[in-house]
Amino acid sequence: MMIGDSWAQIGSTIAGLMFTVATLQQFFPHQLRLSLQQFVLASLQQFSLVQKLCDKFVNLFSPYIHITFPEYSGYWSNQAFDAIETYVGALSTTKASLLKGSLVQNSKALVLTRDDRKVCDEFNAVQVWWVLEPSPTSSSEDKYFQLIFHRQHRDLITGSYLDHVIEQGKAIQAKNKQRRLYTNNPSENWGSYKKNLWSDIAFESPATFQTIAMDPNKKEEIINDLVSFSKGKEYYMKLGKPWKRGYLLYGPPGTGKSTTIAAMANFLNYDIYDLELTTVKNNTELRKLLAETSSKSIIAIEDIDCSLDVTGERKKGRPKSNEKETEPENEKTSKVTLSGILNFIDGTWSACGTGRIFVFTTNHIDKLDPALIRRGRMDMHIELSYCSFEAFKILAKNYLDVDSHDLFEKIGILLKETEMTPADVAENLMPKREKKDPDACLNSLIQALEDAKEKAKLKAEKEKNIKINKGKNMKFYAKRLLF
Repeated sequence: MMIGDSWAQIGSTIAGLMFTVATLQQFFPHQLRLSLQQFVLASLQQFSLVQKLCDKFVNLFSPYIHITFPEYSGYWSNQAFDAIETYVGALSTTKASLLKGSLVQNSKALVLTRDDRKVCDEFNAVQVWWVLEPSPTSSSEDKYFQLIFHRQHRDLITGSYLDHVIEQGKAIQAKNKQRRLYTNNPSENWGSYKKNLWSDIAFESPATFQTIAMDPNKKEEIINDLVSFSKGKEYYMKLGKPWKRGYLLYGPPGTGKSTTIAAMANFLNYDIYDLELTTVKNNTELRKLLAETSSKSIIAIEDIDCSLDVTGERKKGRPKSNEKETEPENEKTSKVTLSGILNFIDGTWSACGTGRIFVFTTNHIDKLDPALIRRGRMDMHIELSYCSFEAFKILAKNYLDVDSHDLFEKIGILLKETEMTPADVAENLMPKREKKDPDACLNSLIQALEDAKEKAKLKAEKEKNIKINKGKNMKFYAKRLLF
């Protein structure tokens, strides 16, 4: 009897609701009608006992379509979710009177959002609703967006509108983006397969191509190549190639390889992923790390010549049975192989994102396997060598704010006769007092260049004498063997 009464009560409620909706459609304006309908449905959903039944009933007879956009999809963060979150957040600020402000980690500007899960939008006179919900299938803090719209506008919403949302969301992200510097965490600290693979901080390096100490012709060549790549998405698609590019920076320590990476990131407004290979256990982990990098980013492996597994310096063959392993059993060594690195930068997995730049740096290019640095993998080889006179003038302008000086001529001669890195030149130009004294700084550089020249001369003479003595000794032993 109680069950019969309950069903009678529910039937009466639904009939009353239908009568109310019909009345609203006949006598109230369109905008007010929609607002009142939302209010009635929201009021009914407050009763937990009938909420599930109402949901099923509405889904059965409702003319509305629901599309879900989860925060994560497999190994990857859902970039559509990120763009939608940005778009809906911006939408909220234009239509709400009560807002909340926060400084989001990856944004350089204060972000204003409405403290509400449901946001209404209009596109070509068609209304849609965005709802942010916690994921019902995950025990973590994952979320998803739900898009609700009338089925008669299906083609418009699933086509033009969603394209508009993604495009606008990405544009807002690019405008407010704070560049980030990422580094990979050891796999034992990942926590789960899709989180905590990378740690990041704000990337605030002021390095630019205007201030970097580099030969002007080489600098212009790099800039032109970066511009051509950044605008070449359609061209790469026409060629049937992944939209990516590789740069190999090589030269002695202190010649500006890391600074060049920072200048590239600032020029393109790209994030940097600083990949430390020694903490990556195997090729599988390497692929997971690649999958969690964003499109239009720089993936840098610095001093790759120090990673033995990709330089041909690893041990060949197994140790003999009577030989003891010198490596501690508990030492965590990387098993990333040359094949894994090649697939990372040029294999199938390298195409899982677009607009990426791979940068390798090395002090010893001769140590690297030719397969690793061939064209098509490292497309552009950039030698960063000792400081030239043109590079010195850039440093003098940066550090001393001088474009010319009587001592420039002498410094130019010494730079042709002496090998000194831009880092060492910059250190000698750095003012040691609060007040800049260009004369003192330039004279300090001249003294350092003359000392380096004398040191190089003595070293050359010593090596020459060693070579001569070695030759004499070989002749002496050869004569003794003959007699």
